[in-house]
Amino acid sequence: MKKFFQFNELGTNYSREIIGGLTTFLSMAYILVVNPITLSLESVPDLPDSMRMDYGAVFVATALAAAIGSLIMGLIAKYPIALAPGMGLNAFFAYTVVLTMGISWQAALTGVLISGLIFILMTLTGLREKIINSIPAELKFAVGAGIGLFITFVGFQNAGIITNNDATLVGLGNLGDGNTLLAVFGIFVTVILMTRGVKGGIFFGMVITAIAGMIFGLIDLPNQIVGAVPSLEPTFGAAVEPLFNDVSSVFTIQMLVVVLTFLFVDFFDTAGTLVAVANQANLMKDNKLPRAGKALFADSCATVVGAVLGTSTTTSYIESSAGVAAGARSGFASVITAVLFLLSLFFFPLLEVITAPVTAPALIIVGVLMVSAIGKIDWNRFEIAVPAFLTIIAMPLTYSIATGIAVGFIFYPITMIMKGRTKEIHPIMYLLFIIFVLYFIFLI
Repeated sequence: MKKFFQFNELGTNYSREIIGGLTTFLSMAYILVVNPITLSLESVPDLPDSMRMDYGAVFVATALAAAIGSLIMGLIAKYPIALAPGMGLNAFFAYTVVLTMGISWQAALTGVLISGLIFILMTLTGLREKIINSIPAELKFAVGAGIGLFITFVGFQNAGIITNNDATLVGLGNLGDGNTLLAVFGIFVTVILMTRGVKGGIFFGMVITAIAGMIFGLIDLPNQIVGAVPSLEPTFGAAVEPLFNDVSSVFTIQMLVVVLTFLFVDFFDTAGTLVAVANQANLMKDNKLPRAGKALFADSCATVVGAVLGTSTTTSYIESSAGVAAGARSGFASVITAVLFLLSLFFFPLLEVITAPVTAPALIIVGVLMVSAIGKIDWNRFEIAVPAFLTIIAMPLTYSIATGIAVGFIFYPITMIMKGRTKEIHPIMYLLFIIFVLYFIFLI
């Protein structure tokens, strides 16, 4: 085992890897709660049941996708990087694709499946890296920051801190409401834990908030701690059904935009995470990532498996950096994280105490972490600042990640051409410009 994971070469041991894997799990365990709440659209009232994914089934799909993805990453790529359904991508799936576009969640899962299969093909041919390199860095950073703002906005809504206001569109909610106060308490607790550098601060913030909610009677006590694993039947294989029963709902311009967005966002989530964590662990060699193809292949396979199980895009998690900081250096840490996700399946009854006010702080803090990419954008160059800013601001204001990406990618070639920098525009950017113009003409 030590030889397989190259413990001696990496200067690590079992205790460091186990602690690292546990730390990574605690840092990203919030997804076990946030993902089912997001995909089931639990915070959105008065929706037909047909638009909501089954909460229990999504929980199982989330845990299994995370376990399988992390296991593949650990055994094949041998990196201390864990995977799970991605934040931002699940919000796009639920709030943009299903709620705004009106696409069924089954067809949306098909879009995730198709994107995963395309990822595998692109990874095997080496095309994935080429496309990543064609997108200007500033727009990559803008997309990450925009998604961060969008997730934060959703978190504030779920907490009741930001509500609808007929005069000003949005406004401050009722801070005297018990559930809103609980969310505010959770934000303070999580901020303190994260500021103090507590490993798994987001997860522990949710635990403390849930306990406070039970103490003050805002959350009902769970009937049991350990219970039967919920059925996966409501979502398992749903991604494949539209390919046989309703092909017309899949091969449309609307679905093309959906698939492209899944592809694009996961592109940079994965690439950024791999490079960041590998740098932190000193695994980069000559500014290149060893076994990059295997790592991208693991990520692609996890997306396909997750779609079949019944969850949005599965991707590499930046929270893996917490495990690296705790000592993880090899794929054995990812195997430990995978085992812990499997064990979490038996603790489903505990999820009854995890309500929207409890998860809202997690969404807000994840948004803070993601929006940090804004500092990497060169705001002194107007031709860069305009498309970057419009990408960022359009996501929360239009309540659509896809629209934000579309706006930014349309303005980028325009401002660059007007600045006389046409040679710096990759041909793929012109293709994306055409696709997104068509998106506004035919879909908006």
